[in-house]
Amino acid sequence: MGAERKDVVSSFTLIKGAMIGETYTVFSAWNFEKSKKENLDLLRRDNPIGAKTATWLRDVAWVLSRRFDPAGRDRPLVLLAQHRCDLEVWKPLLLWHITRDEFLLRDFLLNWLYPRFDEGALNITADEIGPYLRGLGKHGGPVEHAWTEATVNRVAAGLLKIATDFGLLTGTQRRRFAPYHLPDASFLYILHALRDQQANPAKLVTSPEWRMYLMRPSDVDRELLRLHQFRRLEYHVAGSLVQLKLPCDGANQYAEGMVA
Repeated sequence: MGAERKDVVSSFTLIKGAMIGETYTVFSAWNFEKSKKENLDLLRRDNPIGAKTATWLRDVAWVLSRRFDPAGRDRPLVLLAQHRCDLEVWKPLLLWHITRDEFLLRDFLLNWLYPRFDEGALNITADEIGPYLRGLGKHGGPVEHAWTEATVNRVAAGLLKIATDFGLLTGTQRRRFAPYHLPDASFLYILHALRDQQANPAKLVTSPEWRMYLMRPSDVDRELLRLHQFRRLEYHVAGSLVQLKLPCDGANQYAEGMVA
């Protein structure tokens, strides 16, 4: 049996970028009564994103088809865009949903970028990412095609650009870590999504997934205590015992509450 799509390293989507604005626009007009193919056919026909070339319009449609399952796993993301969720709240959720299916982006954020942040690195350049990309086989993700050195360089630049588009980094040629903070609504959505996967509250606090947002376990703990004070959730810690009560049963229900 071949590797699942989410475990395969693909350069194309990374090089094409985050497509934050394009995805938000397309999802805002998404029709759940139509199939994904029908919705993407409408994208190609009507060009609501204002693509300046047919090639870019085609690439956007291909990347959206590759990245998302709007009728299933990614339905909450579409629903929030349809109800004009604030873009600064929606963007972190987009990153979460993209990384459910893109091994390389998730692995890069968790296992390459975050350790630099934790070590206190000041600057990040694309050249530094080369050794990581050349050793991807060691990270558990098979590469779709053998990469040339030019592809390695383009992927490295693409990863840094995506991290910058999502607000984790700032700058152009020489990137720096940005003073990033998850909006409360985004934090709560991701917390619900994590609990959908892991019921143990102690493991939720220490989940490596928070590294995507440059958050240490101590940062997560602090946010939980603050939201507990504002009665947005219930969070109690006594030694090794952790109790966490969230307002909804899961991420889908929480998203529905956000647009109610």
